[in-house]
Amino acid sequence: MNFLAALRNLLLSAVLSSAASLAIANTYEAQLPAEINSAPELCKYAPCNEVLPGATSFSERKGQPPYVEGYAEEGGKKKFVGYVMLSTDITDTPAYSGKPVITLIGMDTGGHFVGVRILKHSEPILLLGIPESSLVRFNQQYLGKFVGDNIEIGQSRPEENITGLDAISGATVTVISQNQVMMTSGTAVARQVGILKPTIREQARFAQTGAKPDWATLVKQGAVQRIVVTPEQVGLPRGPQPFVELWFGYLNHPELGRAILGDGPYNSLMSGLKEGEHALFVIRTGGKESFKGSGFVRGGIYDRVQVRQGADSFTFRDTDAFNLYGIAAPGAPAFNESAIFIVRSKAFSAAYPWKFVFLGNRVDRATGARSFANFDTEYWLPAAYLEGGRPEVVKPDAPWVRVWKTRAVEIGLFAALLVAVGTVYGFRDKLTRRATRKNKWPVNIFKYSAWIISIGFVGFGMLAQPSITQVLTWFHALLFHWQWELFLSDPFIFLFWIFIIVTVFVWGRGLFCGWLCPFGSLSELLYKVGGAVGLKRFQFQLPRRWHNRLKWVKYFVFFGLLAVSVFSMGLAEKLAEVEPFKTTFLVGLFNRSWPYTLFAGGLLGLSIFIERPFCKYLCPLGASLAMPSTFRWFGLKRKQECNSCKACAVGCGAQAIDEDGRIDHRECLHCLDCMVLYTDEHTCPPLAQERKRRTKAGLPLTPIGADGYYIPIKPMPARPAGKSVRAQPEAATSTH
Repeated sequence: MNFLAALRNLLLSAVLSSAASLAIANTYEAQLPAEINSAPELCKYAPCNEVLPGATSFSERKGQPPYVEGYAEEGGKKKFVGYVMLSTDITDTPAYSGKPVITLIGMDTGGHFVGVRILKHSEPILLLGIPESSLVRFNQQYLGKFVGDNIEIGQSRPEENITGLDAISGATVTVISQNQVMMTSGTAVARQVGILKPTIREQARFAQTGAKPDWATLVKQGAVQRIVVTPEQVGLPRGPQPFVELWFGYLNHPELGRAILGDGPYNSLMSGLKEGEHALFVIRTGGKESFKGSGFVRGGIYDRVQVRQGADSFTFRDTDAFNLYGIAAPGAPAFNESAIFIVRSKAFSAAYPWKFVFLGNRVDRATGARSFANFDTEYWLPAAYLEGGRPEVVKPDAPWVRVWKTRAVEIGLFAALLVAVGTVYGFRDKLTRRATRKNKWPVNIFKYSAWIISIGFVGFGMLAQPSITQVLTWFHALLFHWQWELFLSDPFIFLFWIFIIVTVFVWGRGLFCGWLCPFGSLSELLYKVGGAVGLKRFQFQLPRRWHNRLKWVKYFVFFGLLAVSVFSMGLAEKLAEVEPFKTTFLVGLFNRSWPYTLFAGGLLGLSIFIERPFCKYLCPLGASLAMPSTFRWFGLKRKQECNSCKACAVGCGAQAIDEDGRIDHRECLHCLDCMVLYTDEHTCPPLAQERKRRTKAGLPLTPIGADGYYIPIKPMPARPAGKSVRAQPEAATSTH
């Protein structure tokens, strides 16, 4: 009977989720009612019946973190059928946009997911690159799965008791974030209502050191910890004062408790605690935000603070709080708010690490909307205060660490590619000296190989095409809230950007743009293939006067996107579709609506006749990298005759050599053709002239030096009289 009921619920959930896929099309930056985040009756403002099949009525928010109970009508009576939770009531895990995907989740009384509905997201890739229906299908994989299972992105590993979920190609960070949202939300409620049993931990055995430390010693030991939340972390303007600064610590240990409270208050506190109860203190030393919040108004629950240990969360009611009148430890800071909280659970143990959590709201500076946020600091009693020291704790890998481990082979190959290309380019002088204008293969064999690998392995294989959206995202993260985990979740893009940043300041943007950008490589390869198959007579360059005007367009595009992002990141991400990267690699030319396909296909088609038109005139990513290229450490070599000689400029596909023979490294794509000519004694006019002069005069052709000229011929010193002297070549008065 239970099996049939579960099957019925699963089928109904599938139907509802399929219907939801039609509605999700409007969830990008959807305008949700403000009450959804605070109103007791959540289901007045959210479609709870869509994620909890059969439920017709719902309770008000309960518990901490909050959840809603759902009831079905059976025979005129209410039957309890499960729980509904709003993800942002429980976790603020950000997706790739830096904002959380607001998700409504349904769970039956047995702890199985029965419904998922995305209410709002800010993921540009799900707006224009990948259809939102892909996220709907991803979420459907949770239906019927138990909240206590080990569910990860990737292949199932039965031997490790891990259930795998299929990811969304090109949206790795988004689905990793969504998995955290689902599992964190589900387990938080399941533990609170008793579906998942609390973990039983061995209680601490305290060691006595005989010391009575002062405040500075307590801080140095880690027996007292601090949480600091800055204004920008909650979406407020940056300021000199913290939003809130808290200090906290554990009090049950006799030496620590007496050092912090004093002998009398410590003895009084301990006499009132029952077995298995634990006391900790909190003081506020900075900021005006109360850590007590509106607890007494909301039924005696302190909604700003809690303690987490592993997957267990411990909240406090008014009966769990006592007044703290002072700190006895010498050197303690002044404070303007204080409390002693009691953890009344045998699941908590001071022998193991735990986190003190400050809960708050973050304001979206673009829209003014508030979202849930939490800030925590880990606390673990110093080993000296525990008999036998700290127990061994094996912490689960962070999600981004698991991604790096599961894709270690591909990551290794990708890193090897970056190192190899950088090394090859570092030896460019040796390669260009081996090449000539008629035989550029000593250089091109490496360059063409990099193009092919970049297109196939990096672009279509790893979907690791860098984009201007990443520049905008990182810009906003630096301004408001930087999170390393967010960027580490996509290892290929992370490594690529390290390579890009380093090489841009060493050599300029040309190594990435000219050798490793998947779209740029595809564009130039089409141009080369077009010329090889007989279309060379149709290939052309724009006149210099038009090129000099149009090359600035990409800078206007970049600064336009940057300016728009300050006011609306969502609109900037939409406009960033000027890049055809998503259509070409992430989604596919034939998997998108015709305007995107026409735009990307048109640029690729035009690339057959004009070398890299998008790179030269439209690419905002190229523009963002061109500006720091001005401050590169190394540039390409030039001779003094280059000011008047146009030989290199004629063959420059990027048109980066101006009328005065100067190379504009902001536009240069490092094809190295000019460097091949630089040492080609048959093609470089100054070298060719010197070669002919020496040959006509019967002088030897010395090697070409680092300055691009023949090494001067130096006369041999005269020998002493009486010794035979062979004729020496006459010194050249000018070798240049």
